[in-house]
Amino acid sequence: MKNNYICALDIGSSKIAACVAEIRKGNLVKLFFDNVASSGVKEGIIVDSIDLIKAASKLLKGLKAKSGINIKFIYTNISGRDILTKHSRAIIPLAERGNKVITMSDIMRVNEQARILGSGLEEEIIHLIPSSYTIDSKSNIQDPIGLYSHKLEVDLFLICGKLSSIQSLSRVINQSGYEIKDLFFSGFATSQAVFNRELQGGLNLLCDIGSDITEVSVFRDGVLKDIEILNLGGDNLTEQLCQALKIPLDFAEDIKRSYGAIGEYQIPEDKEILVRKSDFYKPIKQKLVSQVITSSAKLICSSIKEAVEKRVPLYEINNFLIVGRTAALEGFIETLENTLGIPVKLGRLTNPRVLSLTNQDNILSGERYLTYLTSLGMVCLATQNKLSLNMPVYQPTKNLVLKLVNRFKEVYQEYF
Repeated sequence: MKNNYICALDIGSSKIAACVAEIRKGNLVKLFFDNVASSGVKEGIIVDSIDLIKAASKLLKGLKAKSGINIKFIYTNISGRDILTKHSRAIIPLAERGNKVITMSDIMRVNEQARILGSGLEEEIIHLIPSSYTIDSKSNIQDPIGLYSHKLEVDLFLICGKLSSIQSLSRVINQSGYEIKDLFFSGFATSQAVFNRELQGGLNLLCDIGSDITEVSVFRDGVLKDIEILNLGGDNLTEQLCQALKIPLDFAEDIKRSYGAIGEYQIPEDKEILVRKSDFYKPIKQKLVSQVITSSAKLICSSIKEAVEKRVPLYEINNFLIVGRTAALEGFIETLENTLGIPVKLGRLTNPRVLSLTNQDNILSGERYLTYLTSLGMVCLATQNKLSLNMPVYQPTKNLVLKLVNRFKEVYQEYF
């Protein structure tokens, strides 16, 4: 790795969070965190580039000062309405007659063929994930290397972003004085931070409730299989409070975080909270606050259930993890459990690459780590030599010597 750091920038609609990892001798030795209020982003789409440039510049400048690292390259994320998913299939012959052993070169070639067939002019592929391979009459093979076949087929799951959105994001980062090193889908990055080995088998779902979008990512046996993005989030709770209590949006947000208990709590009828309005304080019944938030939370949970049931049967789910600051509200997880009828767990930071370092930092104590899960996931991805869910694509070797070496390896594997 040429640079002695990794900088991951998580751009959301309500906040921008960043993490800088210092690297020595190939190991992560220290992490630095910071976040600022987001501006210029709505439902994952950049709506005001000037405001976003100011926010990103402020955050990264502060991290430079805090870490002492001269940040130039960053890893960042994309999500929201401009995320597209699709499957692309391709098949290649392996031998004119008989069979041959399947090598990594064959895997790369068929993946590249599927990538080309699935590419569009107005979109850019962010992740390509082989769902399964087929050799002759055998299907649903995860790793065909070393097997014999006459032909090889792949079902490639493509996560794409609209080209215009990616170009806008790249321009914002460049105008801030930095360059994008790599780009990740938010849900894929977050999964790297919260999924441990115990969550690699079976059917596992990750639900990330943001301020105005909610991502539901479906994993089967550790492989990302499907994505659903809903245009709802924690802001729905805030807006309902704003309308019901007739108070400004920022006051409603403060009340939600401080008194936002969800569920049937025995709150005394006369218990009140004081909210500043203009030059005086307005008393508001705390029970009314709970009722408004509970009603809105149930609608969000019902929407999540409907989205999940479109993708997988609820009874097949082995683990359902939820992240996002809304998930930390008192009673939200219990409400989602009652709606889904299955256990729901709060996603925890489990990746050993960063876990030991974050345990030393008080900034992540309590549930404040939820703010940085996606940026930490990007750090985990950036430190991996090979992305476990991203198989390499075929690129023709220009060097003649390397061609001969690769061919020798294939012949050796085939006959020995």
